[in-house]
Amino acid sequence: MTRRLAALAAASALLLGACSLLPHTADVTAEPAPETPSLPAGASSQEVLDFVYGQSIAWRDCGELDCASVEVPLDWTDPAQNPKQRVGSLLINPGGPGASGIDLVQSFGSYAGQKVLNSYDVIGFDPRGVGASNGVDCGDGSALDAYYVRDFLVTTEADLNTLRTKNADFAAHCRELTGPLLENVDTVSAARDMDVIRAVLGDPQLNYLGFSYGTQLGATYAELYPENVGRVVLDGAVDVLMPSEQQSLVQAAGFENALGNFITWCLDRDDCPLTGPEENARQQIARLATDALTTPYASAGDTAVNGNLMVYGIVVTLYAEENWDFLRQAIDETMTSGTATMFGFLGNFYLDRNDETGAYNTNSTVAFTAISCLDGLALDDGEVWDIAKQQDFAAQVEAASPTFGWWFSGSGGCDGWPYAAHPRQRQDRRADAGGGYHQRPCHAV
Repeated sequence: MTRRLAALAAASALLLGACSLLPHTADVTAEPAPETPSLPAGASSQEVLDFVYGQSIAWRDCGELDCASVEVPLDWTDPAQNPKQRVGSLLINPGGPGASGIDLVQSFGSYAGQKVLNSYDVIGFDPRGVGASNGVDCGDGSALDAYYVRDFLVTTEADLNTLRTKNADFAAHCRELTGPLLENVDTVSAARDMDVIRAVLGDPQLNYLGFSYGTQLGATYAELYPENVGRVVLDGAVDVLMPSEQQSLVQAAGFENALGNFITWCLDRDDCPLTGPEENARQQIARLATDALTTPYASAGDTAVNGNLMVYGIVVTLYAEENWDFLRQAIDETMTSGTATMFGFLGNFYLDRNDETGAYNTNSTVAFTAISCLDGLALDDGEVWDIAKQQDFAAQVEAASPTFGWWFSGSGGCDGWPYAAHPRQRQDRRADAGGGYHQRPCHAV
């Protein structure tokens, strides 16, 4: 009678859901199911159906009943789609540092392609210090505004000393709120965490896709665990051997080039607010930002648009051509009405800041600073970043980027940040890489 009850229960379960035939009973642990023969790779839909309908049921004890399992197609519209033919997991990281991999995975399917999605279990993760992981915390919106939004340019030794104090005080506030995690959000530690993820997923090797800073994270993993590297794609690779000052020069030149492409596109349109030739149009945009340094523009948001917000509002549109019309509209508003509501919205979007309340939606900006400074200062050769070096760097970056050079050179970077990655967590990189400067927070958008 027990076998008949099990058979009836099995038939009902198969008709309803074609799933594991394990009736619910209290305090019962079923014996593990025997291994089922697998289909060969590349089996056709008909071969899959023949296998499904020709399989034998192996009964096993599960308390008062006997239970069994059957295999059915994952997708009846495409029976040949066999999960056993999948490659494995694919870890993805959008960059930053500070951007959320969990956020990325929510949109990844829209552009990854069905072949990738059929082959991999796509895993988005937030590295240590970021997003849904235990995060870096540096205070409320007003504290972050004072550090990130307020205009402050370094042009004298006194400015540089003020900056060191500003960085040290901000770092101490972050340490108070974050705890010891603040001193352990370096890239090497995050790469070690990725190997734990690989192991708990049951993958013998790590398959990985990283963008921007995510390429540094992936390259670091490969350096630490070469034997565990599977299929790896590094898109927009960061040269980890390049000094941070040189990285800023390259990034500034990249934005300048992208702005030139925007200007060419805009001047070909009837609704472009700029006037040619191209150098004249570039100077018009540059003046918008430098004018905001002395007289911030009124905005419908919670704060006026100063030089910092203006430049953030410009560069956020330069990552992709489909965003250029936002920049055109913002320029048109400011040149026509003298207000900068659109630039305020765009700049706040870059900082992930609510332009109505002043609250920061995520911790991506503070995570960028904490990670970048830990990594950069771990490479410090002990030389003091003085005003002579600052001025030399300013001359180079302003030559590379006449529009944005003052913005890239004006912050002074990590000088005075009191924490650096532990010596055992430092990457084997060039000794002359330097660490007194780091890039503006231009992370993945």
